[in-house]
Formats: sequence, C-alpha cells, structure tokens
Amino acid sequence: QVHIVESGGGLVQPGGSLRLSCTGSGIDLAIYDMGWYRQAPGKQRELVATTTHAGNRVYAPFARGRFTVSRNNAKTTLYLQMNDLQFEDTAVYYCFAEMGPDDWWGQGTQVTVSS
Repeated sequence: QVHIVESGGGLVQPGGSLRLSCTGSGIDLAIYDMGWYRQAPGKQRELVATTTHAGNRVYAPFARGRFTVSRNNAKTTLYLQMNDLQFEDTAVYYCFAEMGPDDWWGQGTQVTVSS
C-alpha cells in the first residue's frame, strides 16, 4: 500500500521560513515526478512547484525567488524550502508523486503565517 506523508508545517511569522518534507512508503519515489500544491481556505488547490525525476523544476509565479523544491540524493525525500513567508502563504500544503496515469497524494501539512 502506498503512503505519502508530509511534515514540517507549522506557525511562522511573516518573513520567516519553513522547510516541508515529503516521504513515501510502498513506492519508489526516485522514479516519480513530484511536487507541491497548496489550498488556502475558500480557495482552489493551486500548484506551488514541481520537479521531474530528472530534476527539471517548475515554480508558480508566487513561489519564484522565495521557494525552492528539491530532493535528497537518493530521491527518497522531497523538500520545499519556503522563505520570506507572507500571510497569503497560509494554506494546507500537499505533496504528490505522479508517473503516467498514476498519482499519489499526501494528507497535507498546515502552514500558518501569522504575527
């Protein structure tokens, strides 16, 4: 059975940083394209950043220059380094892994930016 698990969310002040992590069981994440989406209250889920298994990265405009998506060397863990967080970054952040018609999602981790 496949499980995707995010961690690293929490409460941070504006201008602060967080690093989210995503791991999986029952799945070889190294061969999957992966990424992050987020969903703020009352809004649709939106793409944050993606990385292919080959390392090609794509960022949403709001994420460029502030967020960095990466993997560890073994490609078993996906990260999202978020800097200069703002109120509007408050959301549940979801990790996903996809390959062809298959995609797997985590349950999400809450990020709250508040003073």
